This record gives sequence, structure tokens and C-alpha cells, in this order.
Amino acid sequence: MLARRKVKSKDLARYIGITEQNLSIIKLGKAKGIRFATLAKICEFLECKPGDIIDIEFCEDEAICD
Repeated sequence: MLARRKVKSKDLARYIGITEQNLSIIKLGKAKGIRFATLAKICEFLECKPGDIIDIEFCEDEAICD
């Protein structure tokens, strides 16, 4: 979505009030969680809905799915 909007990660991070490193963790799917307020700010900035930027993968065996 960043590429579609021609936005730099540092501009998004600054807008939502988090570090570029934390934004990177979110983008890579390594975050253990994300606050709804943070998600709302991301969507506001990118003019999208949460479903446009979030994908959920389900796994039957959690030991394998890290």
C-alpha cells in the first residue's frame, strides 16, 4: 500500500508517531500485536481499510508456524 500511494516509510512512521524500526517490524509481520489506534492512523494516512493491509494466515500446528 505504501508503494501504491507513493509514500515513504519514514513519512508514515512520523505521521503515526512511531519509530521507523517499529514500523518495519509491523510491515514484516514480526509484531506480536498492534494497537487499534496505530492501525487507525496507518489507514487514515494511506486512505485504506484494515483489510487492505492485513492478512491473516491460520496454521494447524503452531510449533511449525512461527
